[in-house]
Formats: sequence, structure tokens, C-alpha cells
Amino acid sequence: MSTDLHYCPDYFAYSRRKTREIMVGNVGIGGDNPIRVQSMITSDTRDTEACVKQVLDLAEAGCEIVRITAQTKKYAENLENIRDGVRAAGCDVPLVADIHFKPDAAFEAAKWVEKIRVNPGNYADKKKFEIREYTDEQYAEELERIREDFAPLVELCKELGRAMRIGTNHGSLSDRIMNRYGDTPLGMCESAFEFARIARDLDYHNFCFSMKASNPKVMIEAYRLLVARLENEGPDWNYPIHLGVTEAGDGEDGRIKSAIGIGSLLADGVGDTIRVSLTEDAIHEIPVAKAIIANIEKSHLPVDPTGSQRGTLSYNPFSYERRHSHELEINGHKLGCDNTIRVFTSREKWDALAHKIDKLGDFTPEIVLEDSVVHEVDPWDTASIQLINQMKTPQLVTVADGCHDAAVIHAFRLLASKLAAHHPILLKDTLTPSNDANADFINTLITAARNIGSLLCDGIGDAILVQGEQAPGQSLRLSYNILQAAGSRIFKTDYVACPSCGRTLFNLQETTQKIRAATGHLKGVRIAVMGCIVNGPGEMADADFGYVGGAPSKINLYVGKQAVKFNIPEAEAVDRLIDLIKEHDKWIEAPVA
Repeated sequence: MSTDLHYCPDYFAYSRRKTREIMVGNVGIGGDNPIRVQSMITSDTRDTEACVKQVLDLAEAGCEIVRITAQTKKYAENLENIRDGVRAAGCDVPLVADIHFKPDAAFEAAKWVEKIRVNPGNYADKKKFEIREYTDEQYAEELERIREDFAPLVELCKELGRAMRIGTNHGSLSDRIMNRYGDTPLGMCESAFEFARIARDLDYHNFCFSMKASNPKVMIEAYRLLVARLENEGPDWNYPIHLGVTEAGDGEDGRIKSAIGIGSLLADGVGDTIRVSLTEDAIHEIPVAKAIIANIEKSHLPVDPTGSQRGTLSYNPFSYERRHSHELEINGHKLGCDNTIRVFTSREKWDALAHKIDKLGDFTPEIVLEDSVVHEVDPWDTASIQLINQMKTPQLVTVADGCHDAAVIHAFRLLASKLAAHHPILLKDTLTPSNDANADFINTLITAARNIGSLLCDGIGDAILVQGEQAPGQSLRLSYNILQAAGSRIFKTDYVACPSCGRTLFNLQETTQKIRAATGHLKGVRIAVMGCIVNGPGEMADADFGYVGGAPSKINLYVGKQAVKFNIPEAEAVDRLIDLIKEHDKWIEAPVA
């Protein structure tokens, strides 16, 4: 890890990052404010009545800031009517205009709403996926062109008292950034810094940052790098941070992916406002976001159990690499080294499932904890770890249950920092096994996803054990789904599905379910479902195939980030997607139930 890059003051104890306060209407973000909850309406921005109703419904559910898309100046003009309708109903929730591609839409929107979200990747750029080498002079010319387009909006926001979010998306980096920095967290940060420097030159500071991606590993690394870069720039670069995993998807998968990305950063004290992006009605995002925020209190202790004992990180927090443990075999299953991350369960749960183990399919437990000869240690007890380190044969090691009531992430980080690298580690979601059959599953899910998912994204862990969910089958399903969401073990079709918004050109929820029904048996195939082109090609760079709204009721199909089929009628598009998968030899017939 670079010695001059740090995104939090202590990796083994919690402290919330100190930021300046910015104001979005009457709502403060950062400073001493609580972490704010945001969402985005899905209605057509030209439909005043529908938009007003959605805003009011979100506000009633506890949403503190509401975003509305403004594709063009014409759409932005109707923000006046939406704002007036919301205020006439006695609701003062701040409104945000979501801007892509159209500076004139941003100028119009700034007249009517409290905040403007701009995407540096497409505010003043057209993405053409051109391969081009920029000289320093050419790059400087590009930056001057951006300044000419962006500075007037900054001046207007400053004059009207509007806030701004400089929101980088992994899926929509400009060609200029892609050619110089690549599709990387560094490129995402530099894209945002280009716009922030212009704002600061104009003495405008009422803005926050975001670094959103659909891949939790990329998202976590980008936010960490952003905060570390801000710290390096100086104390007056203490701008608030908006967190989100974009295109998280729906159902349990969407909640797990959001909890991994957002939860792990909040647990390190990073983040001042969040949005959970689910491919569901926006109203369902609010309780999940509130649960993630409330759950953070369980991610750390008010004080460190030993006060002074610290370690050196065993990993680079800005670049993923799996910890270099050695291989060992337990009950016929190899783990450690480059082997698959294994799923443990308890003897009690195994026995409860014994009559149907062969019918559990993808959610089969692999190793029983009590049969594994695992070393359970106190990571603050250096002497006991040193005894294990002296063993040349790999030993499976985990943190002991009940250990200081310790924070799980910090405890396993400390263990990894002290344990010899050749010993594999068994991760746990909690150090207090649940005996509550009525525990709230969403909190169990968030805790497990945040704790295990965060550690997996740092390369720590060779096996996992979910103890916070008492139901045997449900705990196993949660285990495997966390591995899938963290990108650590792909055992089913992987979907990148964006939340709907006013730009969406088809019914995202229905279409996503249709595609799931048709392709859910294609293990390891990654399919992106995008409502429009804004993040489509970029977020699909990691996907095998993409289904993207190109025009009303017309679909474009992609292989990777390359569009290959255009303007397909929506009624035919799922079948044509299947044909495309078959053309590329990724199709297998679904097994008979």
C-alpha cells in the first residue's frame, strides 16, 4: 500500500470522516448531519401529476432528497411545475435534476430545483469509444473546452444557491479519460477532479462527489481512492460523499450488492448520503437504505477493546488481490491458494438438512465447522497467533465467537495483518451466532453482506460461515449470494440491471424478470439490462451480453460494449437475445425440473 495514501485514519477502529457541510435546499449533507437517504423517481418528467405523486410518496416513506431526470431542456422546463406541485402539497423535500449530455438542460433545471447532478463523463463529452493518444497540449485543450461548457453552470449555481453533485460513473467515462487513465478507479477520480478544480477556481464549494459502479470491488476502490486523493489535496478539500452501487439489480441480490458496497464504506466512516439503486419501485429503496444506515451501528465498537494495538494492513485497499494463502483439504474440499471459496455450516444446520442435502443444488453446504479443526483465535492476542505462525503446514484460522464483542471487519483485518500469509482464513458474518428464529432477515442480510462482502473485496477469506441467520437453508442461500455479489464465486447467471428512471425506454422490472426466467440457468454468463444508453456500454464492459433501450419500444443488443443488433421490437427482443447468446456458444438448454 502506498504510504502517502490513506482513506481513513485507522483501519482497525471506526471514526466517521469529517467533511464540510453543504446545503441542498433546507437539508444539510456532511458536517454533523446524519447520513441522508436519497432516491429517484421513475415517471416521465413531462408528466407533472405522476412525478408529483412519486415525490410525495418517497418523502412520506422517509426519503430526504429526490432526484428527477432531465434529458433535455424541454424536460427540464417542466421541473418548475413539478416543484410547484410538490411545494403546494406542503412538502419541502429538496429536488435534484439528473443531467447527462445536455448542458442547456442543466441551465434550465438550475432555475427550479435545489441541486444539479452532473456526470463528468458525458456533460461536455460524447462517448465514441475512440482509441486515441492525447499529447499534453491536446489534453489541456480538451480541459479548456470543458471549462468553457461547465463554468457557466457553476456560476449560475453559485448565484442561485444551488448545490451540485459531481457524479462519476464507471460506465460512462469519457474517451479522454479512458485513453489516458483507462477504465480504472484512478480514471474515475481524475474525471471528477477535472470538474471540481473548475468549481474551486470559481470559489464554488457547495458540491459533493460520487464514484458509482455496478461492481462492488470497483466501487469500493474508487471511493477509497477519491477520499485518499481529497486528503492529499488538503483540509479544504473536505467535500461530502454520496454513496451508491449503480445497477445493483433487484430482490435479494440487489440488496446484498448494495450492502457490500455502501455498507463497507460506511463502516470505514466514509459516506454522507446514500442511494440504494434497485430495479424495483423506488419506494422499496427507502427502507433498505435506512436499514443499511441503522445497521452501521453494529459494524463497530464505540471504543477499541485494547486501545492501542494496531496492525499493518495485509492488503492494498486501492487494488484488489487475493491473499496468498496455501492450499489445504478438509472433508474432500480444497480451499486456500487459488481454490474456490468454500461454504461452511454448523453441525446443527447440517443435521437439519441431512435428509435433503442431495436436493439443495447450488446451495449445498460443503464443510461442517465442527469437523474442520479450525483454530479460533483472539486477533488481539498476538502470542497465540505467533504459535500458529510457527506451523509450516497450512492451518485454517478464524476469529473466536464472542471475542471482545469485536467489530467483525476490524477483527478479521487485524487477524489477517498478524497471521502468516500461508494460513487460510474462515470468515464469519457475526461473532454472535443467532438463536432467534424471528430475527429481521433484512438486518441479517445487511450485516452478513457488509462484513463478509467487504473482507472478500479486500482479498481476505478462503471460506465463509453465516451464523446470523438461524434457518439452515436460508443461511446457505445467503452465503452463496454474497459470494456471487462480491464476484468471489459465480454459481449462477449474473445480472447488471439498472433502476428505472424517467429516461427508461421500456418496463425494466417486467423485462428483467422475463430475461431472468429465460436465462437464469446460464451459470457464469453476465447479462446487463439497461433502460437507456447513459451507462449502457460502459457498465456492460464486464458483461457478456447487453439489452439496452435504444428508442421507445426498440431494443439494441450488445456483445460486451459493442452494439451488434439495433432497433429490435421490444416484443421480440428477449428471443433475439437468446439467439445472440446461442450464436456465441454461451447457451445451454435449461435442465428439466
